[in-house]
Amino acid sequence: MQSFTYERAASAEQAAAAVAARPDAKFISGGTNLLDLMKLEIERPAHLVDISRLPLDRIEETAAGGLRVGAQVRNSDLAADPRVRSRYPMLTQALLAGASGQIRNKASTSGNLLQRTRCPYFYDRNMPCNKRQQGSGCAALQGFNRMHAVLGASEACIAVHPSDMAVAMAGLDARIETISPGGETRTIPIGDLHRLPEATPHVETALGHGEMIAAVTLPPPPPGRQVYRKVRDRASYAFALVSVAAIVEKSGDRIRSARIAIGGVAAKPWRATEAERTLAGAAASDGAFTDAAEAALAGAVGHDGNDFKIPLAKRTMRHTLAAAAESA
Repeated sequence: MQSFTYERAASAEQAAAAVAARPDAKFISGGTNLLDLMKLEIERPAHLVDISRLPLDRIEETAAGGLRVGAQVRNSDLAADPRVRSRYPMLTQALLAGASGQIRNKASTSGNLLQRTRCPYFYDRNMPCNKRQQGSGCAALQGFNRMHAVLGASEACIAVHPSDMAVAMAGLDARIETISPGGETRTIPIGDLHRLPEATPHVETALGHGEMIAAVTLPPPPPGRQVYRKVRDRASYAFALVSVAAIVEKSGDRIRSARIAIGGVAAKPWRATEAERTLAGAAASDGAFTDAAEAALAGAVGHDGNDFKIPLAKRTMRHTLAAAAESA
């Protein structure tokens, strides 16, 4: 690990200014991803700004009837909060499907959103990776790519975003509150937070250098039944091959509305808007769920080793939608 300096921020504004002042500075909170990357010398910050003790660890009611989740709320606390469990059950399901209890006790809300890909070529400094070293190439294209993207990828990168929590939040239309070095604030829809790779896979989010996530706002709970389903190689402590967050609202035997987000298939939580439109007004039937799955994966492209993800994602979506519709 490279040597680095350290400071503990006293306020969000101070933290943002401290990171913005140095191009080689980074925020650190739980460190469950950053410290691993520093040990491998993939991340080499010369200065760390500790934001873990900032007063951003509360879950508060909003005037609109939603919840405001502070950036430093731990994943375990968010999953266990009674308001989250009753009003946003698929968020609790997604959080409990991620990592291990020990990691959830350390991982923060903002850190979960900003964790970097687990692509093995990104972690191997002996292999080319455009995300790690721009212009070096993407070893996964012709390599072991079983875990990689089938939607929104490019010739520069086919890595996926690993978060479970972010997939559920995408289905819930969460909004990200940030603070900049000058104290300015802005709100980013979660669908705009993460960027697809295109020609610049090293630019992963819409955040500027020194811009810090302060909170995530969940809108009032949407009508309908919420379900999160994760398919992985083993029952725990594994990243998703495919995951689906679905909310289905019914009127009689017909679907009034649906929200669908897919994980494990792209560099960001993938909102399946075409599938949502396909389901609006349709009968709650296996045929409708099949049509929605086909619409969601219409543009999917495999790379030999991950071709199986396309039918797997379709099946997972059908089963998740059926489960949500059954009790909606």
